[in-house]
Formats: sequence, structure tokens, C-alpha cells
Amino acid sequence: MLKRLPLIPTLLVLIAVGIMIRLGFWQLDRMGQKEAQIASYAAASRLDAVVADPDFAKLDEALIYRRVSFTCPKVSGWRSTAGRNAQNREGIIQVARCDWTGADGTARAVEVEAGWSNNPAAPGWTGGAVTGVYVAGGVLGYKVVADPPLAGLAAIAAPDPNDLPNNHWSYAIQWFLFALVALVIYGIALRKRLAVKGAEG
Repeated sequence: MLKRLPLIPTLLVLIAVGIMIRLGFWQLDRMGQKEAQIASYAAASRLDAVVADPDFAKLDEALIYRRVSFTCPKVSGWRSTAGRNAQNREGIIQVARCDWTGADGTARAVEVEAGWSNNPAAPGWTGGAVTGVYVAGGVLGYKVVADPPLAGLAAIAAPDPNDLPNNHWSYAIQWFLFALVALVIYGIALRKRLAVKGAEG
């Protein structure tokens, strides 16, 4: 029977199935890495607040989900985005952009989610002391979610690392199913081919 198998199609199917299975196990590895990352962020969120480098202006992995405090020298602008408050109500998150010149003379900036409101108008806060949670996101790739809120705004729902998506298990199952389906379909096609060959013989 092995001699009757079409060599090239069979090899191509087996290679494709092998790749799918490998991708499935890669997703399982990624799932473990993501779980470790979330656990690390959760541990960071329980640490005391640290004073951030006044010249920080990039995504700092060591600070993600850590409470930080710093001074916003000047608010150069506001934007608003949809979000939830601490009571899980939908509304508007007011985001301030703090700009300043670093010690090396280069421009620095950080976004601060100052708080939640039903009013889309920009608050009157012009800068000052900020304490909050440092997370990835926003226009700059990183931001600080103020806690306590600023400018008389309401508290925003606290960032929770456990809310980060970890879909790698479902992706792994999908790849394994793709491999199984490919084998079943090829098996059916092969069976029909061999049946025809047998009838002709």
C-alpha cells in the first residue's frame, strides 16, 4: 500500500501537518510565558510606589503595573477616550499630556489618565504631583493611570494585570485541530484515490 501512495502530495501534507503541530506547541509555550508575565505584573502591582525618573519618556518594562509618583511640569494638551470608572460605569477618561525638556535638552512627554467624567470638556488641571499606575498603552505606548484621580475627576477602574488577554490555549487547540482536519481530509481523498486505482486495476 505504501508503494501506491502519491509521494509528493503525501510529503507536502505531512510537512504541513508537522508545521501546524509545531505551531500548536509554540502557542502552549507562549501561554506559559504570558502566565509568567501576568504573575510578574501582579507582583509589581502590590509593591510600594516608586519615584519615577523625572526624565522617563519611554516604555519601561520594569515599571509596568508598578505604582509611580512624579511631577508633571506642564500640561500641553488634553484628549478624551471611552472608559469605565471604579464603579464600572461607562463614561469619559480625561487624558493629560505632560511635556517638559529633559536634562539632556530633549523633549520628554508622558500621558496621564487623570480621571473619569461624564463631561467631555478638558479639566483645568495644569500640572503638579501625580501618583498612579504605570502601564503600557496610550498614544506614546505607555501611560500613568492616576490614583488618586486629579482635577476633581472620579476614580478610573484600576488597571488589573489579570485582565490581560491570554488566548494562547485556544490558538494551540486551533492549530492541533487544523492538523487533524488536514489528515482526515487527505485520508478521505487518498482512500477515494486508492479505491479508483483498485477498480481500474
